Amino acid sequence: MTTNQTVNFAVPSDPGKIAIVITSIAEPNPVLQAIARGSIERGIAFYVIGDTKSPKEFVLHGCDFYSVERQRELGFQFAQLCPTRHYARKNIGYLQAIREGATILLETDDDNYPEPAFYQPLPVEQSIPSLRGTGWVNLYRYYTDLNIWPRGLPLDAVNTPLPPLSAPHSVYCPIQQGLADDNPDVDAIYRLVMPLPVTFQGKHRLAIEKDAWCPFNSQNTVFYEEAFPLLYLPAHCSFRMTDIWRSFVAQRIAWENGWSILFREATVRQLRNDHRLMKDFEDEISGYLHNRRIGEALQAVQLTPGVEHIPANLRRCYETLVENQWVGEQELQLLDAWNHDIASLKSKREVSA
Repeated sequence: MTTNQTVNFAVPSDPGKIAIVITSIAEPNPVLQAIARGSIERGIAFYVIGDTKSPKEFVLHGCDFYSVERQRELGFQFAQLCPTRHYARKNIGYLQAIREGATILLETDDDNYPEPAFYQPLPVEQSIPSLRGTGWVNLYRYYTDLNIWPRGLPLDAVNTPLPPLSAPHSVYCPIQQGLADDNPDVDAIYRLVMPLPVTFQGKHRLAIEKDAWCPFNSQNTVFYEEAFPLLYLPAHCSFRMTDIWRSFVAQRIAWENGWSILFREATVRQLRNDHRLMKDFEDEISGYLHNRRIGEALQAVQLTPGVEHIPANLRRCYETLVENQWVGEQELQLLDAWNHDIASLKSKREVSA
């Protein structure tokens, strides 16, 4: 496999074909049933990617379920290499949704109950306030007066005073993060010592631009077509950090292309699955120790502007994570497979266009 594939997905001029991707080992629970109903009502494709612990029989009208065996039959290099029992198998769902024509991908988890706005990505161009050059920012504090912070925020940034937002201006946001009410995405330390549930206030929309950092997750996130390569979730790191470290890489590459990351009001309610909080804490230690260092290392990586250079930029970023032993060396083989599959899908789209 080569490592210098180029991709140049174009943002559609129409609203586009939306698809929803989840990975789950659950039976068709109330959340999955609700998303299936919402998808049918709106004509949205809905993919659930299973794993080795998934039920042998998974039947849910309005949902296209992929067992591990079915995933391996799709012909993707990534599907042959990705370890089982890992959240990164969600990448296979992204690839299949792209293969079947998706131009906007919504992702969530099987414990996030959707509100109507969940199914409605905001336009990629917005006139909203933003932050630039602020370093790490606790964006949750723009939505509540409570002392709460997003999972992945360096702990020494939790109480940093909020910088003022700019006046509304035009920003380009092909990646969009919605919040979650009731059980928002917070780390194990917060869950162990602070109160829940939490309801965020208002319908604020704001963006982070170059040199402003805030983690975003995979629990309520929108990717427009040209940002599809940045969906990549690493497999050779902690489960609790895979989407967080993805967000750091995506932010760094977004800066290079003049993109912003949009944050919006809560559009899901999390009915959280059972978790062992001390196990979550253990899985998050690598983030508590290294998230700030990862941001500094990525900021120093030399990248090449241009959407066509995203795959090569992805590899440079992950090479840095591997060199610093934050991510396992085997990650690069998986990333090469992802870049290969993304490039192949782009080529097939061009032929059929």
